[in-house]
Amino acid sequence: MGRNRSIVSDEVKYEIARELGFADKINVDNGVYDYGNITTREAGLIVRGLIQKAEELMARQTGR
Repeated sequence: MGRNRSIVSDEVKYEIARELGFADKINVDNGVYDYGNITTREAGLIVRGLIQKAEELMARQTGR
C-alpha cells in the first residue's frame, strides 16, 4: 500500500520546523523529506504551527 499524500507540502512543514529550530533533524535528499529523527512532540509542534498559519490566513481572508 502506498504512502498517503499530505494536504500540506513538505516544504511548508520544513519551514515551520526551521522556525521552531529543529529543521536540522529532518533529512532532505533530492526533494524527499525524512521526518524519522524528530520526536512526537516536535511533530505535534509542526501540526500546531500549520493550524496557526491556516487560522491566520483565514482571518486575513475574512477581514478579521
